Amino acid sequence: MDAASAPPPARRSNPLRRPQVATLLMLIVVLAGFTIAAPHFASPRNVSNMLAFMPELGIIALGMCLLLTAGEFDLSVGAVFALGACVAMILVQSTGWAIGPSLAAGLLTCMLVGLVNGLIVTKMGISSFLVTLSMLLVVRGSSLYLTQGFPLQSYREETVFRTLLAGDFNLGPFRLYASLFWFAGLALLAGYVLTLSRLGNWISAIGSNRQAAIARGVPADAVKIGLFVLTSTLAGLAGMISAFRINNASPVAGTEYELEVIAMVVVGGTALTGGYGTIFGTVLGVILLRAIRNGIIMIGVPGLAYSTFVGGIILLMLMLHAGLRRAGEPGR
Repeated sequence: MDAASAPPPARRSNPLRRPQVATLLMLIVVLAGFTIAAPHFASPRNVSNMLAFMPELGIIALGMCLLLTAGEFDLSVGAVFALGACVAMILVQSTGWAIGPSLAAGLLTCMLVGLVNGLIVTKMGISSFLVTLSMLLVVRGSSLYLTQGFPLQSYREETVFRTLLAGDFNLGPFRLYASLFWFAGLALLAGYVLTLSRLGNWISAIGSNRQAAIARGVPADAVKIGLFVLTSTLAGLAGMISAFRINNASPVAGTEYELEVIAMVVVGGTALTGGYGTIFGTVLGVILLRAIRNGIIMIGVPGLAYSTFVGGIILLMLMLHAGLRRAGEPGR
């Protein structure tokens, strides 16, 4: 074969063109900027406050990352966040159930929501946007009806479940919660599944080209249903952690969390159209948006302006990711 007919050399992937690298750089800039603008931003007390809330949204974001990679998303996770904890506390307070079975029943309820979402999307071919938007209204309304619109006092007795879900301890000047370890452990597991397992290959293949994946023997419907169930389960778990942490199970908890979680995942570099996901980027996105929420308050910006900042950051990150993708295309 002569030089003219030889195939062109394979292009090596430049790590700097990966979308999560742009997220990491943005995170470094944001943390440095807020630290300079508000010296108390990096104080142990403020860092502890950020770490207390961050894992709850982060746990949901891990499931959403896998679901988005498969080409679907779930708008009902904010409502499910409230539902699981409300069901558990109602069973404890109204029926006398023990806390363990009550939490299990709450999680099973959340799993059922995910199962219904998955079955309707896959078996009836209805858009996940429409299905989960409708489910958001159904679940939120159910929580309000069950609680008559009033928040429920959470379970205050010290049990192994409370310790495992929302226990806290001091590490030097920092106050850490058990939820941080849940988030870290689940992130490692999700990262392994997405990048090193056959299931992760299936998820990416389904999101890239569902018909081609099915032709190769991938059980696309079963995988999607499982991901919907997983995402709802993680949302319910996060809601229970939150209820124990603040001693309150509210039917309106998690309002608009679905948008914030999707923002975290997309900002982290996961493709909104499916086919590519990054757990590492999702973790960075969780930290980034939580730091922004906390930092703008620390520097004196009204908290109501948070959505403006988040919207601007999302647009900026999407433009950066699009530029990186174009830069990596052959011939550019």
